[in-house]
Amino acid sequence: MKIAVDAMGGDHAPAAIVHGAVWAARDFGITIQLVGQPDVIKTELARHNTTGLDLPIIPASQVIEMDESPVAAVKAKKDSSMVVALRLVKQQQSNAFVTAGNSGGAMAAGLFGLGRIKGVKRPALGTIFPTDSQHGYCFLLDVGANSDVRYENLYQFAFMGHYYAQHVLQIPSPRVGLLSIGEEEEKGSLLTQRVSPLLKDSHLNFVGNVEGKDIPAGLADVVVTDGFTGNVYIKGAEGVARIIQKYLEREIKSRPTALLGAILARGAIKAFRTKLDYREFGGGPLLGVNGVVIIAHGRSDPYATRHAIRVAKQAAENNVVGAIAAGLGKSKISTNGK
Repeated sequence: MKIAVDAMGGDHAPAAIVHGAVWAARDFGITIQLVGQPDVIKTELARHNTTGLDLPIIPASQVIEMDESPVAAVKAKKDSSMVVALRLVKQQQSNAFVTAGNSGGAMAAGLFGLGRIKGVKRPALGTIFPTDSQHGYCFLLDVGANSDVRYENLYQFAFMGHYYAQHVLQIPSPRVGLLSIGEEEEKGSLLTQRVSPLLKDSHLNFVGNVEGKDIPAGLADVVVTDGFTGNVYIKGAEGVARIIQKYLEREIKSRPTALLGAILARGAIKAFRTKLDYREFGGGPLLGVNGVVIIAHGRSDPYATRHAIRVAKQAAENNVVGAIAAGLGKSKISTNGK
C-alpha cells in the first residue's frame, strides 16, 4: 500500500502534513510518498523519529496555491506537487492521493490526471456528516464539485454514494435519500422531482426525499444533492456546531455550579466534541475519477492528515473505484444519459 501525499498543500503545510504522514506511516505500517520540494520536506522530517518508516520523498518543484485559478494552475504547473502525485496514481506507483491543498485544483488535477470512470458524467465530492443513527454518520454528496447538475448526474451520485457506503463504510444496504424541501415526491425543484422516481425504480435502498433536519436525525446513510446545496448545507452546519460549543462554554464559565457539573461530565463533553470534529473524518473522496483521490480540509492539522490518509487507505483496500465502475455499468443511466 502506497499513498501519495501532497506535502505542500494546506494552510499548515508542510509541517502539519509531514507530521500527519509520519503518524499515519507508523500507525498503519504503509508507505507514504511525500510529494513536494525535497529540501523543505527533509527539514520537516528531521523533526520526527522516522526510524523504520517508509517515507520516500518524490520531488516536485511547484505548488498550486490556495488562491490560484484551479484549471489554469493545473495546466500551467506540470511539476506541481498535486500533478506529480496524481501521475504516480495514474502510473500505478501509488494506490491513492491525499491533499489538503486547493480543492478546486485537486478536482481539476484529478480529472485531467486520472480521467473519469467509464460512464461517469461528472465526479462528486463526498463527506462524512455526523448523525444520530446506528452508524453515527451519513455520507453526503455532492458538497462542492458541481454547482449546477442535471438529473442524470444526481442519479449517478446516488449510485456512487451507495457503493462508497457499502465498500468503505461497511454498510451492507445503505439507505439513500434525496435532499429536498419536503418528504413528498412532488415537492422540491424540477431536478429533484425528475430524479426521485428514477431512484425509486432503481435497485438502491431509496428511502425518498429527506429534509435538512432529517440528515442529523439519521434518516439516511447516503444523502444526494447538487454541489452548491451540499456545500452550503455543511458550512451552515459547521457554523451552528461552533456557535453551540461557544454558547455552552460561555454559559458554563459564568455559572460556578455549572462549571462543577462540566468537570464531572468531562468524558461526555469530550465525546460530544469528538463527534463534531471534522478532523475525525479526515477528508472527502472525489468519486467518479479513475483513482482514489481524498481531499482534506484546508486547515488540516497532523491529526486530520493522519485520518485523511486512513480514509485513502480504506478506499484503496476496498477497491471503491472498481465497485463504482461495475455498479454504474448495471445502472439505467450510465453512458447514454437516458
